[in-house]
Amino acid sequence: MPTTNDAILPEDMHRFCAVELFHRTWALLESTQRTPDEEAAMIDMAHASRWHWSVVGAPVNLARGSWQIARVYAVLGRGEAARIHAQCYLVECEENDLSEFDRAFAHEAIARACSCQGDAEGLATHVQYGLAAAEHVTDESEREWVRRNLATVTTQPPLHDTQ
Repeated sequence: MPTTNDAILPEDMHRFCAVELFHRTWALLESTQRTPDEEAAMIDMAHASRWHWSVVGAPVNLARGSWQIARVYAVLGRGEAARIHAQCYLVECEENDLSEFDRAFAHEAIARACSCQGDAEGLATHVQYGLAAAEHVTDESEREWVRRNLATVTTQPPLHDTQ
């Protein structure tokens, strides 16, 4: 999906940036204590990673970028933004016939967004959809990874809500 900015860096640099920003975002997601500056950086890096994938990535890279953005917003308690990006992930899964692994994680992302928004019914529904999709994941370790992540979706409100 070329953009008007696709020629600003060589392809290998876009790929490097996409991967590196994804991993740095993930490291901040796993951190138990983040500063406000790190939270802002986490948002920026997740979006930037996905943008770099839009220049050189496959549909699965873009979709997983949407997942990471949704996860960042959910962790930060920004339910509306989390839901928008989680829904984008699900649409990208459907439009590109991505794997059941990705579909399961799309529902996990929507469930987290529902949690942030206090939508217990939506949370329960999407956890169930995610578990159903996980049943079709052929790789046992991937299936268990999906299940473990779905098990961490909670109805507890986020630590702070900055919607």
